[in-house]
Amino acid sequence: MKTRFKNKSQIFDIVVNAAAVILSVGVMLYGVSHFGLADAWPELVLNLLYLACVAMMVMYFFGRLDSMRFNYWCSICVGVAVLLRDILFPPPLESYPVHLICLALAVLLLLMLTYFYARKDWESYTKRNLWMLFVIDMAIAVMYNIVIYNNPVNEYTGYLLTEIWIRPTIIYGLVACFVSGKEKNQTADPSRK
Repeated sequence: MKTRFKNKSQIFDIVVNAAAVILSVGVMLYGVSHFGLADAWPELVLNLLYLACVAMMVMYFFGRLDSMRFNYWCSICVGVAVLLRDILFPPPLESYPVHLICLALAVLLLLMLTYFYARKDWESYTKRNLWMLFVIDMAIAVMYNIVIYNNPVNEYTGYLLTEIWIRPTIIYGLVACFVSGKEKNQTADPSRK
């Protein structure tokens, strides 16, 4: 079976990323079954979006999905996850300034995703712009992590920490796939910038 990427470091990067996301989503699905659907249904919806991203990464990796569809549908899934988790139904935070910072970063992330994938010439987006998506989501995750560590540990803590880091891991995988695909396209056609 042919893969889209030939460089071993790119393949390793994407495979490790997909394995980490699948393991994390598995933990969260166990959490949904442990706490019950009545309490954890939002996590189930988010996990379905994350699983859709992993499925598209695998399809893209094996050349079953072209770059345009991969970028479009993955951005939709990540954008909906950002909208649900961080904007419409944000986790309760004791610190109001931290809540406002996380909300502002989530809106910025959503705007960047919209701007990137709404452009007709989306391939002209630079690596620095792409990695900014990952950096912003990492900043949101770090702030949530700090708040969770400052609260008393309970049975939800492990699941919350796992859930917080799934989306940055997915965005890292999406950016790695896109950058790798973009590099491949540029080496195939040197006239492209």
